[in-house]
Amino acid sequence: MRVLIVEDETLIAELLETVVQEQGHETIGPVSTMEQALAYAPRTDIALVDLGLSDGNSGHLLARRLIDRFGIDVIFVTGDPGPVQQGFDGALAVVRKPFSDDDIIDALGRALDKRSRSVGRRIAS
Repeated sequence: MRVLIVEDETLIAELLETVVQEQGHETIGPVSTMEQALAYAPRTDIALVDLGLSDGNSGHLLARRLIDRFGIDVIFVTGDPGPVQQGFDGALAVVRKPFSDDDIIDALGRALDKRSRSVGRRIAS
């Protein structure tokens, strides 16, 4: 699975990248702007998205575009989940900073489960 990391804090981006790769997934990025994220979207299965992007755009807006245009599963990674809970924006999960490896692994597992169910429904049709 290809996981796009959208995070403007270098240390957090590196931690996410390590956890994702240790689970056997390919990482794309990390990137920190909407433009960069959208450029990589066609090659992406799941996106880990921070709410605040370095270009001033909102992770909410990016999530909507990734979901609506590309059908990408989005997992928010944020230090302030309040805005996410008010407007979940179709994201599959929310991981709160500071996070543990298990938090990321669990969220990725939910995404994999969802993808497996979707593939199973398409095959059964």
